[in-house]
Amino acid sequence: MRILLLSTYFQPDIASTGVLMTLLAEELARLGHQITVITSMPHYHTNCIWDEYRGRLIQHDQHGPIDVYRLYLYVPDDRGRFLGRILNYASFNTLSALMGVLVGQHDVVLVPSPPLTNGLSADLISRFRRIPFVYNVQDIWPGVVVRAGVMANPRAVAFFRRLERYIYRRSAALAVISEGFRRNLLEKGVPSDKIQVIPNFFDTDFVRPLSRRNGFSSTHGLDGKFVVLFAGNVGHSQGLETVLDTAQQLTDLEDVLFLVVGNGAAKTRLQAYAQRLGLPNVRFLPFQAHETLPEMYASSDVCLVPLRKGFTNVSVPCKVFTIMASGRPMIASLDEGSDTWTLVEQAQCGLCVEPEDPQALAEAIRALHADPALRERLGRNGREHVVQHYTQQVVAKQYHELLTSLVCPASTATSSPTSSTGP
Repeated sequence: MRILLLSTYFQPDIASTGVLMTLLAEELARLGHQITVITSMPHYHTNCIWDEYRGRLIQHDQHGPIDVYRLYLYVPDDRGRFLGRILNYASFNTLSALMGVLVGQHDVVLVPSPPLTNGLSADLISRFRRIPFVYNVQDIWPGVVVRAGVMANPRAVAFFRRLERYIYRRSAALAVISEGFRRNLLEKGVPSDKIQVIPNFFDTDFVRPLSRRNGFSSTHGLDGKFVVLFAGNVGHSQGLETVLDTAQQLTDLEDVLFLVVGNGAAKTRLQAYAQRLGLPNVRFLPFQAHETLPEMYASSDVCLVPLRKGFTNVSVPCKVFTIMASGRPMIASLDEGSDTWTLVEQAQCGLCVEPEDPQALAEAIRALHADPALRERLGRNGREHVVQHYTQQVVAKQYHELLTSLVCPASTATSSPTSSTGP
């Protein structure tokens, strides 16, 4: 089967969606599919197109057996500005739709969100080539940006809600990453037989439990510290001000260091807040090279998964699986009863506290700081759970079956590989 993957991010960019789509494409190729990827020039962690890709409109690369077409897009200096984001989306979507038409005939299009506008490119390719497209919902848009306060203009909100309904209607199938997402779409009138829950996954061979003392910990002076790590997008929905308020309550624990690794729309404001508080136990680092990820997580003692109130059901953090794969315990600060809260409790891989509650978060950190055996047990549980249920082989089989059912329904039952088993 010839699959066209339309994703804003793909290796070597290290955005979480890009890593997921790279691993999925690799696994689908191993299952015998012919994969073509349309993506952007790498830019995510620098807020500008990488030097080696600048000055080009299109670049054709080869990622193993996968054809990769990288396209120019406008990259705003400030990702927090709404107009800059719209120009970013529009530039990529215009070129990706054109490239999707020109790149040749395929059997099906797979497109992940965000952004929502990628669905428009997939729809245009679908219409022109007369092939189905599957919309993979990684975030509920525009709900997530409305709740974050990034989008407040009533006309803009109404436009994107209409666009959301249009894309759901036009897609041949919707792959959502959690039951919470499925419920959200059902409430919006999407037929249940059009929705399939396929969880995210992680490369458990790449991220694995490593020694606490390693090259990353040595380079950044983390040996001898109790490191509380947040790594990922420093955006509005994470509510990292709560983490800084928590750090202020824990200055009596002299070995505790809060390490915030990443970039994002809220980072400048967050750094200014940390400076106003005069926190001696908080350190910021930019996005790190992808190959350092295993050692970075191994350098931590506890990992944080914070989200603001009301955000959990529209955002399932990919970092949860990374933390579990690394064998480190987590503290999830998010809405009780959410899919992430349920996962952490089922896997017994961390502690859960209510969101935006510095006191509760501080108490959870103190508890783990005082109990090395508990930290070790929670980390081990998380590793065992993710290996059993969330490897790329397990999840790729589900995508294989979904895509095959759309292209050749009669052969779905006999076309799935027999070497993988579901969770």
